[in-house]
Amino acid sequence: MFVDRISVTAQDEREYPFDIPAVAAIERDGLEITSPVTFFVGENGSGKSTLIEGLAVACGFNPEGGTRNFSFSTADTHSPLAKHMRISRRKNPKDGFFLRAESFYNAISYIDRLENDMPGLLQSYGGVSLHERSHGEGFMALVQNRFASEGLYILDEPEAALSPQRQLVLMCEMKRLVDDGSQFIVATHSPMLIAYPGATVFELSEDGIERVPYGETELFRTVRDFAAAPERVLHYLLD
Repeated sequence: MFVDRISVTAQDEREYPFDIPAVAAIERDGLEITSPVTFFVGENGSGKSTLIEGLAVACGFNPEGGTRNFSFSTADTHSPLAKHMRISRRKNPKDGFFLRAESFYNAISYIDRLENDMPGLLQSYGGVSLHERSHGEGFMALVQNRFASEGLYILDEPEAALSPQRQLVLMCEMKRLVDDGSQFIVATHSPMLIAYPGATVFELSEDGIERVPYGETELFRTVRDFAAAPERVLHYLLD
């Protein structure tokens, strides 16, 4: 475990991002991280990406993604949360990567620029530019080639790039890396990923942040109910 507690120093809760209920709850109570795989779930606007970005930056990662050595910036839009976040850790990871779906293109463009200065760097990413692969293939090449043992991996909506089948492959890769001493903290809308055995799922809502069994999350229940009777749900919504 490289991150075992997250806390936020007291700020004006009328100002963004401290007015987000989940952030306010962490400011009040802190957040204990007790398993090597942790998920944040919740509706759009609940603060998942803000929280995961703040955590990544507080851990030394570039706000737009990459390793702790990445220094590119396309747009300075990240929130000030990281400056007020405190991370408790038992030890430092040997490796790490912050992957966020919305800026993955920017991150892999930066990797190509680094290759120009350091020929051979792409071998760590599968041997070819990730731009030469589809979005999902590039993501999986990154995980399978660049992610290593004893690493801290912070992912923001990885399912955006992946088919359901590839999400299952991602879970297998996560298991391999966790067995080798790695830790994952993931913000997601995927009802499949949060079923990862032994994972902790935190649900963000207007009430704050709460640890919830994955089968009781609103995310899982919505998908379950739709899959059980799509015609009935669509009739209710559209007629």
